[in-house]
Amino acid sequence: MTCHDYKDLMMGYLDDELSAEQRGRFEEHLAGCGECAKELEEFKRLKAITDEVTLVEPEDRLWHDYWDNIYNRIERGLGWIVFSVAGILLIIYGGFKLIEELIKDPTVGFLLKAALLALIVGLAIMFVSVLRERVYFWRKDRYRDVRR
Repeated sequence: MTCHDYKDLMMGYLDDELSAEQRGRFEEHLAGCGECAKELEEFKRLKAITDEVTLVEPEDRLWHDYWDNIYNRIERGLGWIVFSVAGILLIIYGGFKLIEELIKDPTVGFLLKAALLALIVGLAIMFVSVLRERVYFWRKDRYRDVRR
């Protein structure tokens, strides 16, 4: 085996994941190869440093401050509002153009025109209904001011 093959075993050696046979061959190689022994020592120091590192969860106060930050709330909310309004306007414009073309087209039957009109009226009624429900429950939501 070459040094390159043994370098692939270094982390397994440090984590005690090698079989007894692999461990014996690796230690035998280390005794005769100063370069691999030096690299192993560097890996040991790096492993010791990374073992001491711990992740710290932010305090609840920091999360509270983050979510209360008006910039974060306004920026994201404004972005969604602009995106939604633009999408709705494009869909409405396209829908009106489509309807206009269908109504002007003499080859389209009356039944298809009536069904299209019924579809549009139904969508408008559902939209107003959902919007009214959302506004009502948003005002009455008991948990609106509950923090995470």
